[in-house]
Amino acid sequence: MQRTVMADLICWKEKRNRKPLLLKGARQVGKTWLMKEFGRQYFKNVAYLNFDSGGKICRIFDEDYEIRRILQMINIETGVRLEPEETLIIFDEIQESPRAISSLKYFCENAPEYAVIAAGSLLGVSIHEGVSFPVGKIELLEVHPLSYVEFLKAMGEDKLAGEIEAGNFKVMNVFSEKYIHWLKLYYYIGGMPEAVNDYAENGDIYVVREIQNRLLKLYENDFSKHTPRQELARIRLVWNSIPLQLAKENKKFFFGQIRQGARAKDFELAIEWLLDCGLITKVYRVSNPAVPLKAYIDFAAFKIFLLDVGLLGAMSELDARSILEGNDLFREFKGALTEQYVLQQIVAETSYTPYYFSPSSHSKIDFMVQKDGAVVPVEVKAEENLQAKSLRAYCEKYQPPYAVRTSMANYRKEEWMVNLPLYGICCL
Repeated sequence: MQRTVMADLICWKEKRNRKPLLLKGARQVGKTWLMKEFGRQYFKNVAYLNFDSGGKICRIFDEDYEIRRILQMINIETGVRLEPEETLIIFDEIQESPRAISSLKYFCENAPEYAVIAAGSLLGVSIHEGVSFPVGKIELLEVHPLSYVEFLKAMGEDKLAGEIEAGNFKVMNVFSEKYIHWLKLYYYIGGMPEAVNDYAENGDIYVVREIQNRLLKLYENDFSKHTPRQELARIRLVWNSIPLQLAKENKKFFFGQIRQGARAKDFELAIEWLLDCGLITKVYRVSNPAVPLKAYIDFAAFKIFLLDVGLLGAMSELDARSILEGNDLFREFKGALTEQYVLQQIVAETSYTPYYFSPSSHSKIDFMVQKDGAVVPVEVKAEENLQAKSLRAYCEKYQPPYAVRTSMANYRKEEWMVNLPLYGICCL
C-alpha cells in the first residue's frame, strides 16, 4: 500500500532540527502500519512499544524522565539496540501512558539524535482530560483514510493515479470512464485500509461491508469505554444522526433532528468528543466570503461529515447496487455521498481549510477555500448536471478570481469558472 503521508515522514527524518513526531487520526486509519513500514524501509532497527498492553511498558516512565535510563529500559523491553539516527523508536497508543506523552519533551531537549515517532487514536480526548502535552517540543501529523488517488494505487492503477497527481487533464478526460468506474467503487469501499486491502486482494464487496460494519461497531464500543455515562447517550445520538443530517438539501447541522427540543449546549461536548477522536470533521459557515475566511466564521452554523465515505454508506445501509448503478432510492442520497467524498479529499490531499457559505435558504456554496489571497467558491454536483445557479449568482455578485464546479463531467475551463471532475478534486 502506498500512502502519500510517507513522503512527510521521510522529510521529517531528514530534518536538521527534528523533534519527536506525533501521528494523530482515528482508529484503524493505518497509523501503526505506517510507522512500522516507515521504520522497515528507512531505518536499520525498529524498537516498537505498544502502550495498549499496559503493565511494565508504562512503568518505564514512572520513575523519572532521565533519557539514558529510559533508553536502557526500552532496549531491555524490546531487545533492540538503540543507535542514534539508525533506530526508529515507536510509541504506539501513547494516550494510554500520560507520562510517555510528557517524555517526548525530554527526547526533544536531551536526545534529539534519536528518531521517536508516536501515535494515538484517542489523543485529543486524553489531552482534554488534563494530560501534560509537550507543546512546542513535538511535530504533529494527521493521518486520514486513503484518498481516491491512494485508492487507485492500491487497486494497481498507478498510471491513472499519476495523471491526477500531474494534473494532466487532457489524459484524464480521455480515460474519464475508468476514473468514474473506480470513483463509484471508492464511494462504496471508502478509504479505510482494511476494507481497501481486502477488496484489492479478494474483490468481494460484501466482505467490504462486513469490515465497515465491524469498524463502526468498534467505534461505538469506544464510546462506552472512554466516555462518562452521562455523555454516552448524547454521543450516540449525534453519531447516528449524521447520515440524516447529510441527506438533507440544506446540510447544516440541526440539533432538532437529533431529538425534539434538543439544544446546542446539550450536545456541544458530544460533538467535541467525536472531533477529538478524529471520527468527524466540522465545516463552519462563513458570514462573508472575504479574506481571511477564518475571521468570518459563524460558530453557530456548521456541517458535520464522517471520516470516510464508505463508512457513511455503511451507516446509511446503502447496498452496492444502489451506489454503483444508481436507483430511485439512492437519488436522494447521492448528494450526501458526493459532498462527503469532496470534503474527504480536500482534508486529506490539500492544505486548505474548508468552509461553506449560505447567503439565503435558496442559495449555498458547498465549500469555500482560501487560495493565493483570494476566496475560491466550490460547488459540488453529483452527476454531469452542469447547471450551477448558486455558483453563477455568487460569481456575478462577488466577482471571484477563481470559481470551481466539480462534477462527473470532464475538465473544462470557461470564462467565469472551471469544471473540475470529481475524480480530480485533489487538484483544487
